[in-house]
Amino acid sequence: MKRNLGRLGAQLLAYAQMRGWTTVRTGDLRKPMRLSADQERKLFSRLARAGMIARVWRGLYLVPKHLPLGGKWSPTEGLALATLMAARGGRYQICGLNAFNRYGFDGQMPNRVYAYNNRLSGDRSIGSVQLSLIKVADARLGSTEEVAWWEGGPPAVYSSRARALVDAVYDWSRFGTLPRGYRWIRKELRAKRVKASELVDLTLRFGDKGTTRRIGALLEKEGIAEALLRKLERAIPLTSSPIPWIPRRAKRGPVARRWGVVWNGEA
Repeated sequence: MKRNLGRLGAQLLAYAQMRGWTTVRTGDLRKPMRLSADQERKLFSRLARAGMIARVWRGLYLVPKHLPLGGKWSPTEGLALATLMAARGGRYQICGLNAFNRYGFDGQMPNRVYAYNNRLSGDRSIGSVQLSLIKVADARLGSTEEVAWWEGGPPAVYSSRARALVDAVYDWSRFGTLPRGYRWIRKELRAKRVKASELVDLTLRFGDKGTTRRIGALLEKEGIAEALLRKLERAIPLTSSPIPWIPRRAKRGPVARRWGVVWNGEA
């Protein structure tokens, strides 16, 4: 490990740890360590390739408080995302497959972290954390909860339980969640882990017309209060072109005219 770290690498980590830094930027080390710009750049690059620090953005690196045994280190998902978003002046929330797993809707453990945010789009990596960043409008961020990590550092921001259910219907194409998402909603309502009123409010806030139609049809089947159903109904126009209950299946079956939904699969 010492051979891989090297004298300059050991000095970098010692300097950062002495000052309580979790990040270093290009230019931070030139004066105190008497490095040229080229020496500093090569040092950052070598330590990042060796897995001892993690590149976040151009000229910005995360450093460990203590280098673990074996010398390899990677930030937590929360630290990686919080640092990246702070560097870009943005907000984020972990969503999709990660949220579905966290709340027990789905047993699949994703190997990437999916995050709605208001700055970046596309895949990137920070240390061993693989990110799929989904850029959305500011208005589509919200209804979150914070999750502390045992390693310390900033908490990770997740979509709330009810928000994740709405996203399972709204973002079904990205996450492949229909018709499974309908079963999740039924289960959560019947177990009283999610309130119908909360689901309605978040559907109106974060859904689109298709989401509102499908969730309205589902909630009517579940027998929720008529006052809540009317809130959803007022948000959608009358239509002569209904949408399928289960997307990408043939649009054949009885029509729920109130919602403009074709029951083309198990309701």
